[in-house]
Parts: sequence; structure tokens; C-alpha cells
Amino acid sequence: MAAKRIQSALISVFYKDGLEPIIKELDRLGVTIYSTGGTQKFIEDLGVKVEAVEDLTTYPSILDGRVKTLHPKVFGGILARREDSHLAQLEQYEIPELDLVIVDLYPFEETVANTEEESAIIEKIDIGGISLIRAAAKNYRDVAVVPSKAEYGMILEMLQTKDGVTDLADRKELARRAFKISSHYDTAIFNYFDENQTEDRAFKQSILTSQTLRYGENPHQEGVFYGDLDQMFEKIGGKELSYNNLVDIDAAVALMREFKDAKPTFAVLKHTNSCGVATRDTILQAWKDALAGDNISAFGGILIANTTIDLMTAEEIDKIFYEVLIAPAFDADALELLTKKKKRILLRIKDFTVQPRTFKSLLNGVIEQDTDLKIEQADELKVVTKTAPTAEQIEDLIFANIVCKHLKSNTIVLAKNQQLMGMGCGQTSRVDALKQAIIKARAFGFDLEGAVMASDAFFPFPDCVEIADEAGIVAVTQPGGSIKDQDSIDYCDAHQMSMVMTGVRHFKH
Repeated sequence: MAAKRIQSALISVFYKDGLEPIIKELDRLGVTIYSTGGTQKFIEDLGVKVEAVEDLTTYPSILDGRVKTLHPKVFGGILARREDSHLAQLEQYEIPELDLVIVDLYPFEETVANTEEESAIIEKIDIGGISLIRAAAKNYRDVAVVPSKAEYGMILEMLQTKDGVTDLADRKELARRAFKISSHYDTAIFNYFDENQTEDRAFKQSILTSQTLRYGENPHQEGVFYGDLDQMFEKIGGKELSYNNLVDIDAAVALMREFKDAKPTFAVLKHTNSCGVATRDTILQAWKDALAGDNISAFGGILIANTTIDLMTAEEIDKIFYEVLIAPAFDADALELLTKKKKRILLRIKDFTVQPRTFKSLLNGVIEQDTDLKIEQADELKVVTKTAPTAEQIEDLIFANIVCKHLKSNTIVLAKNQQLMGMGCGQTSRVDALKQAIIKARAFGFDLEGAVMASDAFFPFPDCVEIADEAGIVAVTQPGGSIKDQDSIDYCDAHQMSMVMTGVRHFKH
């Protein structure tokens, strides 16, 4: 039936906020209401007549409430198709038709979040409620289902504006929402029991919540974030985070994670790529030298620090336009200054932890991989040239390698004295990436004499080390693995350059 007037309803809910006007509308329309337990009492307290499910089934609520509605006289009334053969059976067994089912689910996720007591968690696994919701949704051609308090407004409007008549489109939309809720609920329960994925559990729990964004990458695209930002950040001020903000923030946190235990470090990112990074004795100097890496691209960028922002640093930062500033803490006077610009987003990061798995949707599916958490230490660098890098050069090589790891491939990083001087990223040729890095470094006034170079993958030919040598580069780090590695090594030996190999490629697509 396309349009159907609601004549009977089963109501059994955990959350009763917003239920009262629905009950009163059903009463106004003369709808027969069946209910159980606390919901039945709630309806009776409103002065509305209600039929007890126990009277219908002739069975009381048993097993501490675990079994209340699981009975053919309930599910028969929901699942029966409104056609002669099914209606005849309803009449034969004295089962009433149920046209509307308003049922929500026990708060399983909230219970998991608030206690580790297994018995309490298990009791919040809903059986009757989820079964009623699925049954009503399955029979959407004849039955309307309200699976959560989020749909209370929708059913109330139908009752008020259509006098209790639902059409097929209404019922199908409610069924869609019901199956979305049941899927979400079952996933939460699975995640709790999935003991083989304990390290991923926090992540799995977090993605069960969602937040609608202003739009996606562009205004004509819709955007939604699935996760719990409150676990990672305290949002101190500024406008709402956008899709692009979140993508950039993710890249910034992944980069700064590598420096969380280092001396004061600042990074400036634009479109997920770092355009300025510096490690210094003070956060103020780290900011100044990070900005010097590319003060043009820093406009509208994402700024991130690994330590507290003080007033002097805040005063310097406040001179430019930026989208987001992230730090573990802000001095009170620094915060007072920074919050004067109401649209600037300030985030206090609680933890630099990143997820152990990454996902990407493509084609007609999703790919998943381990997050690239590897970063090479000094004792893992294999010197392959006659000239070994100095202790200072090793520090710069490790610094450059970290920055390189977090830039889009193909990428080259040039650095000196723990400062990003130039980078080339997202290029189809490694030679082009190097040339881009040299051009950027020189454009911002850097002297590359004595600088180091990092590459995210091996050199198939010696052309990159030749170009680097001509620019003044003295030390190189790369994964190695090319059948022509020796050609690059031989060039370095002939020109007193040092080269180390890491054995680890850091492609980022």
C-alpha cells in the first residue's frame, strides 16, 4: 500500500526526551498504543490509554527484562504483509496489526566508554529492540519504523501534517535510517569483541561518530568527518573546521609526531605539504626560521609546534594570516592575544599519536595499509661513500629524511642546521623535484653550500647527485636499491660528497 493510516503502534524506548508530543498526537488520532515497562508507565503518566504487551502475549517480562517483546504476537503483527493470506493468519491467531514501531536501542557505546565492567556492557547489548527495528524496517511497505530519537521530529511532523498517514517514500526513508542504525550498532559490538584488533579498538570506536562539515574539498561537494576530534584536541577558538582543514591538520600532526620529543620545532604546512620546518633552542626562533623557509606559501597555512607557544612567539605569529595553529599548550597572555582574531582556529593537541592503520577509498572499494611509522635513526644509516658525514651533517640528514617522508612523492628535501631550505614534491621526475627544491631555496635567499639532501626513493641515475653537487650539497641520504646505486656512489666519491643509505623507502601518494 502506498499510503497508510497508522491505527496501532508499539512503543518501547530507552530515551524518552521528545516522546511526549508524539504520544499526544497518537492519542488525538485514536491510535491503539502497545508498550512495555518504563515506557508504558511514561505513557500512562501522560493520561493516555496504553495496552500492555504482557496482556497481548500473556507472558510477563522475564529473565530480568531480557525477554519482553520476543513473541509471535508482537513480531507477527509487525512482519505480516497486508495481504489476504497473512491477514487471515493474524485473525486466526488473534494477532493485531502493528503499523508503527517506535523503538530505540540500549546505549551500548556510551556504556563501553564509561565502564570496563563486562557484565554491565553485556547487558547493554540490545536483543529485542534491534529485532523489532529490523522487522519493522524489513516490512516498510506496510509498517513505519522510528529507530531512534533522531527520527522523533520526522514522525511528529507526519502525525501533525498528514493526520497519521504515511506514504511509501516516508516508510522507506525510515527503513533506510533503521538499517544504518542497526549496522552502526552491530559494528560497535563487534569492535568490543574483536580481541585480535586491540590496538585498533580506540580508532574503531572513534569512527562510529560523525560530524557534517560545511562542505568537502570544494563548495559543491558534501563533506562528513567520522571520528572524535575531542579525543585529540581542545578547540580553543575560531571558526568551524572544514574538510580541507582536517586533511591539513592530519598531515601536520603526522609530521610533528616525529619531533614531539625533540628541541623546540615549528612547521608550516600548505595543502598537506610542509613549506617550512625548523628545530631551534627556542620556539620563537623555530617559528622565525620555519617561516623563512617560504613566507609566501605560509599565508593561509597550517602552523604546528611541539611545545608551548609563549607571548613573544604569539606576537610574531599574529603578524601573518593563518588558518590553524596547533600546539600542546599556550601561555595565558599568548592565548589572550591569539584569540582576538575570531576566525583563526586554535587547537591544543592532547596527544601526537597517529593511527596504526590508514584507509583510502578508490575505484569501487577501499584500500588499507599499515601507517608509515618508521623513521631511521643515526645508527641505522649505512655510509656507502669514502667520505663519511660529520655529526652535524648526520643530524641534518635525519632531519631532512623526516621532512621528506611527509611530502608527496616524488620528493627531494634540502636542509642545513635543522632547517628546511627547499623542497620539491609531487613531481613525476626526481630530477624535477630536485630542481624545484633548489629554485625555492634560492628564491628565499638560502645559501646551499654545505647543505644536505634527502630523497624519498632511490636514484636510478647519478644525475641528481651531480645537480646537488653543483648547487653546493655535501651529503645525501636515500633508501638505495637501484641497480645503478654504484654510479651515484662513484660520483660522490669523486667529488668528496658523503652518502648514506637507509634501506627504507618513504613513498607518499
